[in-house]
Amino acid sequence: MPHENLLIADADSIRTITINRPDQLNALNRATIAELDQALEDAGSDRSVRVLIITGSGPKSFVAGADIKEFAHFSIEEGKALSADGQRKLFDHVERLNKPVIAAVNGFALGGGLELAMSCHLRVASDNARMGLPETSLGVIPGYGGTQRLTRLVGKGKAMEMIFTAGMIKADEAMQWGLVNHVVPADQLLTKCTELATAIMKNSPSALASAIRAVNANYEPGVNGLQREIEEFGKCFGTADFKEGTSAFMEKRKANFTGA
Repeated sequence: MPHENLLIADADSIRTITINRPDQLNALNRATIAELDQALEDAGSDRSVRVLIITGSGPKSFVAGADIKEFAHFSIEEGKALSADGQRKLFDHVERLNKPVIAAVNGFALGGGLELAMSCHLRVASDNARMGLPETSLGVIPGYGGTQRLTRLVGKGKAMEMIFTAGMIKADEAMQWGLVNHVVPADQLLTKCTELATAIMKNSPSALASAIRAVNANYEPGVNGLQREIEEFGKCFGTADFKEGTSAFMEKRKANFTGA
């Protein structure tokens, strides 16, 4: 289906999804979230896609936040529904996707934009990127998982400082705090993401999917992460990828994984 707010491109089993609302600094409105939900569903079921890169169009912004004018007059119940619906359709969807997702943070990643980057499995930032959760300056708090994912990534104290001050941090500070994996010059951003994706694609798709589920289990309420690891580890033994990987190792050749 055509996407009004997204650009989608495939190259060598890497699918790049570009949020394309440059006049709005790629702010997330409900239509864009719905399109991203569908794009993630399509990528998850497409066996030719091995890794996803999510970025924003233009040099200024990854995603500058949510589209405030859409919810400025919402009631309490409408606010709850907005948060729950967005988390289900996009942010949890990204985090739980069965394929690695890399955020290419090219400029401002604020509010919902930083929340989207944090829901990705890896984050690469351009050296001019600026990140923050400014919601308290609007009389609200992050509602798309920001209070949870930021705390996991940078710790309680730094997360509270960023949320309480509503300020932005630069890419190098984000790197120091573990909020991003890499910082590179802006003109090398997608090159670095492609390098990471290429390294990832050398490995078993089915094992990568298991790893995503096992790591995520550590953050799921009431779930024993070590038990989930045991289960996912065991499942790997029943895959064609495991047979191929171990055979290739013993035969001293490069593995040819199929994801089965």
